[in-house]
Amino acid sequence: MAKRDRRPARRAEVTGACPCGHGLPYADCCGRLHRGEADAPTAEALMRSRYAAFVVGEPDYLLRSWHSRTRPPRLLLDLAQRWTGLEIVGADQGGLFDSTGTVEFRAHYREGGRPGTLTERSRFVREDGRWVYLDAE
Repeated sequence: MAKRDRRPARRAEVTGACPCGHGLPYADCCGRLHRGEADAPTAEALMRSRYAAFVVGEPDYLLRSWHSRTRPPRLLLDLAQRWTGLEIVGADQGGLFDSTGTVEFRAHYREGGRPGTLTERSRFVREDGRWVYLDAE
């Protein structure tokens, strides 16, 4: 979803529904997490918010929501990729009272006029009481 040797992404203004797929306005959904007004309550909510961050160009949020042990020093998004949809395939744990969780998803995109799909099983853990992305299996 990201490349480390691309130019910085431009933050997109989002006025409609949140790209995470919940159907709420972006400002009331993942926008709150991206602005630092709230933390994701579950691993799936964090995964959805991270997908939305790729869509709208929020690399700072992606880094903030990455585990300190596995976080890269910087992140430049690939502007040639246009993210077009998210499917949650399944989730294991990652709830309000869990400390670990996994979320399997398919993220659809277009690059160079061609469609593509990224399929991943992401692992999440709590760090300092909040959900963060650890890595992918």
